[in-house]
Amino acid sequence: MDYNVDLSCKVDELVPGFKSLFKCTIPDSGKVELQHLSNYTGITGCIGLEGNLEKGYDPVLNLSGLVGTNILSLGGNVALDLPTRTISKLNAGLGLNTDFLVASLTMHDSFDFVKASCYHEVNPLTKTAIAAELNHSLSMGETSATVGAQHAFLPQTLVKARFDTFGRAGALIQQGFWERCFVTMAGEVEFNTSDNNLHPKVGVSVALKP
Repeated sequence: MDYNVDLSCKVDELVPGFKSLFKCTIPDSGKVELQHLSNYTGITGCIGLEGNLEKGYDPVLNLSGLVGTNILSLGGNVALDLPTRTISKLNAGLGLNTDFLVASLTMHDSFDFVKASCYHEVNPLTKTAIAAELNHSLSMGETSATVGAQHAFLPQTLVKARFDTFGRAGALIQQGFWERCFVTMAGEVEFNTSDNNLHPKVGVSVALKP
Protein backbone atom coordinates (compact mmCIF):
# COMPACT_ATOMS: atom_id res chain seq x y z
CA MET A 1 0.00 0.00 0.00
CA ASP A 2 1.31 3.46 -0.92
CA TYR A 3 0.05 6.97 -0.28
CA ASN A 4 0.83 10.63 -0.86
CA VAL A 5 -0.69 14.01 -0.07
CA ASP A 6 -0.40 16.95 -2.50
CA LEU A 7 -0.48 20.50 -1.15
CA SER A 8 -0.05 23.56 -3.38
CA CYS A 9 -0.40 27.31 -3.10
CA LYS A 10 -0.07 29.92 -5.88
CA VAL A 11 0.56 33.62 -5.26
CA ASP A 12 0.19 36.16 -8.09
CA GLU A 13 2.65 39.04 -8.40
CA LEU A 14 4.72 38.17 -5.31
CA VAL A 15 7.62 39.30 -7.52
CA PRO A 16 6.55 41.88 -10.16
CA GLY A 17 5.75 40.09 -13.41
CA PHE A 18 6.01 36.61 -11.88
CA LYS A 19 3.69 34.05 -10.33
CA SER A 20 4.97 32.10 -7.33
CA LEU A 21 4.03 28.51 -6.61
CA PHE A 22 4.73 26.36 -3.57
CA LYS A 23 4.00 22.66 -3.88
CA CYS A 24 4.62 19.80 -1.49
CA THR A 25 3.97 16.12 -2.10
CA ILE A 26 4.18 14.26 1.20
CA PRO A 27 6.41 12.28 1.63
CA ASP A 28 8.06 12.48 -1.82
CA SER A 29 9.05 16.04 -2.70
CA GLY A 30 8.67 19.77 -2.22
CA LYS A 31 9.43 22.74 -4.48
CA VAL A 32 9.20 26.49 -4.91
CA GLU A 33 8.96 27.96 -8.42
CA LEU A 34 8.60 31.27 -10.24
CA GLN A 35 6.60 31.54 -13.47
CA HIS A 36 6.71 34.33 -16.04
CA LEU A 37 4.06 34.19 -18.76
CA SER A 38 3.43 36.41 -21.75
CA ASN A 39 1.24 36.08 -24.85
CA TYR A 40 3.65 33.79 -26.72
CA THR A 41 6.30 32.65 -24.21
CA GLY A 42 6.54 31.13 -20.76
CA ILE A 43 9.55 30.58 -18.48
CA THR A 44 9.64 28.69 -15.18
CA GLY A 45 12.46 28.33 -12.68
CA CYS A 46 12.14 25.88 -9.80
CA ILE A 47 14.25 24.65 -6.91
CA GLY A 48 13.19 21.85 -4.62
CA LEU A 49 13.82 18.51 -2.99
CA GLU A 50 13.09 15.10 -4.50
CA GLY A 51 12.83 11.91 -2.51
CA ASN A 52 15.69 9.40 -2.70
CA LEU A 53 15.35 5.94 -1.19
CA GLU A 54 19.05 5.79 -0.31
CA LYS A 55 19.92 9.38 0.68
CA GLY A 56 16.63 10.87 1.81
CA TYR A 57 16.20 14.00 -0.32
CA ASP A 58 18.23 15.51 -3.16
CA PRO A 59 18.17 19.23 -4.07
CA VAL A 60 17.18 19.76 -7.72
CA LEU A 61 17.15 22.85 -9.94
CA ASN A 62 14.64 22.79 -12.79
CA LEU A 63 14.31 25.18 -15.75
CA SER A 64 11.63 25.05 -18.44
CA GLY A 65 10.51 27.23 -21.33
CA LEU A 66 7.67 27.39 -23.82
CA VAL A 67 7.08 29.35 -27.02
CA GLY A 68 4.05 29.27 -29.31
CA THR A 69 0.40 30.18 -29.71
CA ASN A 70 -2.87 28.66 -28.52
CA ILE A 71 -2.70 26.31 -31.55
CA LEU A 72 0.97 25.27 -31.85
CA SER A 73 3.64 25.29 -29.14
CA LEU A 74 7.20 24.08 -28.55
CA GLY A 75 8.77 23.59 -25.15
CA GLY A 76 11.71 22.12 -23.27
CA ASN A 77 12.69 21.16 -19.73
CA VAL A 78 16.03 20.50 -18.03
CA ALA A 79 16.68 19.44 -14.43
CA LEU A 80 20.05 19.63 -12.67
CA ASP A 81 21.06 17.42 -9.74
CA LEU A 82 22.90 19.96 -7.56
CA PRO A 83 25.04 17.56 -5.43
CA THR A 84 26.47 15.73 -8.48
CA ARG A 85 26.20 18.70 -10.89
CA THR A 86 24.72 16.46 -13.57
CA ILE A 87 21.67 16.74 -15.81
CA SER A 88 19.03 14.41 -14.37
CA LYS A 89 16.24 15.26 -16.80
CA LEU A 90 16.15 16.57 -20.38
CA ASN A 91 12.82 16.72 -22.20
CA ALA A 92 11.33 18.48 -25.22
CA GLY A 93 7.90 18.54 -26.78
CA LEU A 94 5.70 19.83 -29.59
CA GLY A 95 1.98 20.38 -29.08
CA LEU A 96 -1.02 20.95 -31.37
CA ASN A 97 -4.32 22.20 -29.97
CA THR A 98 -7.40 22.58 -32.22
CA ASP A 99 -11.13 22.20 -31.75
CA PHE A 100 -11.03 18.86 -33.59
CA LEU A 101 -7.81 17.33 -32.28
CA VAL A 102 -5.31 17.74 -29.44
CA ALA A 103 -1.97 16.06 -30.20
CA SER A 104 1.59 16.10 -28.89
CA LEU A 105 5.02 14.65 -29.62
CA THR A 106 7.45 14.55 -26.69
CA MET A 107 10.93 13.18 -26.01
CA HIS A 108 11.98 12.15 -22.49
CA ASP A 109 14.98 10.69 -20.63
CA SER A 110 17.56 12.70 -22.56
CA PHE A 111 15.71 12.04 -25.84
CA ASP A 112 15.79 8.24 -25.40
CA PHE A 113 12.03 7.85 -24.96
CA VAL A 114 9.54 9.12 -27.58
CA LYS A 115 5.84 9.57 -26.91
CA ALA A 116 3.10 10.54 -29.38
CA SER A 117 -0.47 11.08 -28.25
CA CYS A 118 -3.77 12.38 -29.60
CA TYR A 119 -7.16 13.24 -28.11
CA HIS A 120 -10.48 13.84 -29.87
CA GLU A 121 -13.65 15.05 -28.19
CA VAL A 122 -16.65 13.35 -29.76
CA ASN A 123 -19.45 15.04 -27.79
CA PRO A 124 -18.67 18.06 -25.55
CA LEU A 125 -22.05 17.86 -23.79
CA THR A 126 -21.36 14.39 -22.38
CA LYS A 127 -17.55 14.80 -22.34
CA THR A 128 -17.31 11.77 -24.62
CA ALA A 129 -13.81 11.47 -26.03
CA ILE A 130 -11.32 8.96 -27.39
CA ALA A 131 -7.53 9.00 -27.07
CA ALA A 132 -4.47 7.05 -28.15
CA GLU A 133 -0.82 7.04 -27.11
CA LEU A 134 2.26 5.48 -28.73
CA ASN A 135 5.55 5.02 -26.83
CA HIS A 136 8.94 3.95 -28.15
CA SER A 137 12.24 3.40 -26.34
CA LEU A 138 15.23 4.01 -28.62
CA SER A 139 17.76 2.22 -26.41
CA MET A 140 15.65 -0.91 -25.83
CA GLY A 141 13.82 -0.91 -29.18
CA GLU A 142 10.44 -1.47 -27.51
CA THR A 143 7.14 0.02 -28.67
CA SER A 144 3.82 0.09 -26.84
CA ALA A 145 0.40 1.58 -27.50
CA THR A 146 -2.53 2.58 -25.33
CA VAL A 147 -6.12 3.42 -26.32
CA GLY A 148 -8.78 4.89 -24.07
CA ALA A 149 -12.17 6.54 -23.89
CA GLN A 150 -14.25 8.60 -21.48
CA HIS A 151 -17.93 9.44 -21.02
CA ALA A 152 -19.95 11.43 -18.49
CA PHE A 153 -23.16 9.61 -17.62
CA LEU A 154 -24.17 12.52 -15.37
CA PRO A 155 -22.87 16.12 -15.28
CA GLN A 156 -20.53 15.29 -12.37
CA THR A 157 -20.00 11.55 -12.98
CA LEU A 158 -17.15 10.73 -15.35
CA VAL A 159 -16.06 7.23 -16.40
CA LYS A 160 -12.76 6.42 -18.15
CA ALA A 161 -11.31 3.17 -19.51
CA ARG A 162 -8.03 2.22 -21.23
CA PHE A 163 -6.17 -0.81 -22.57
CA ASP A 164 -2.54 -1.19 -23.65
CA THR A 165 -0.46 -3.66 -25.64
CA PHE A 166 1.13 -5.05 -22.44
CA GLY A 167 -2.23 -6.58 -21.53
CA ARG A 168 -3.16 -4.03 -18.88
CA ALA A 169 -6.73 -2.79 -18.62
CA GLY A 170 -7.79 0.04 -16.35
CA ALA A 171 -10.92 2.01 -15.51
CA LEU A 172 -11.97 4.77 -13.14
CA ILE A 173 -15.09 6.57 -12.06
CA GLN A 174 -14.97 10.13 -10.77
CA GLN A 175 -17.83 11.66 -8.83
CA GLY A 176 -18.05 15.38 -8.07
CA PHE A 177 -19.91 16.94 -5.16
CA TRP A 178 -20.94 20.62 -5.15
CA GLU A 179 -18.14 21.34 -7.68
CA ARG A 180 -15.73 21.47 -4.73
CA CYS A 181 -15.02 17.83 -3.91
CA PHE A 182 -14.07 15.05 -6.33
CA VAL A 183 -13.79 11.39 -5.35
CA THR A 184 -12.13 8.98 -7.79
CA MET A 185 -12.05 5.18 -7.62
CA ALA A 186 -9.69 3.42 -10.05
CA GLY A 187 -8.75 -0.15 -10.82
CA GLU A 188 -6.27 -1.95 -13.06
CA VAL A 189 -5.83 -5.58 -14.11
CA GLU A 190 -2.82 -7.10 -15.88
CA PHE A 191 -3.62 -10.11 -18.04
CA ASN A 192 -0.18 -10.94 -19.50
CA THR A 193 1.62 -12.14 -16.37
CA SER A 194 4.33 -14.75 -16.03
CA ASP A 195 2.35 -16.81 -13.49
CA ASN A 196 -0.92 -16.60 -15.49
CA ASN A 197 -2.68 -15.02 -12.52
CA LEU A 198 -4.50 -11.71 -12.48
CA HIS A 199 -2.99 -8.99 -10.30
CA PRO A 200 -5.72 -6.38 -9.77
CA LYS A 201 -4.96 -2.98 -8.26
CA VAL A 202 -7.48 -0.62 -6.68
CA GLY A 203 -7.00 3.00 -5.66
CA VAL A 204 -9.03 5.87 -4.22
CA SER A 205 -8.26 9.59 -4.37
CA VAL A 206 -9.98 12.71 -3.05
CA ALA A 207 -9.47 16.23 -4.42
CA LEU A 208 -10.78 19.36 -2.68
CA LYS A 209 -11.10 22.84 -4.21
CA PRO A 210 -11.28 25.75 -1.74
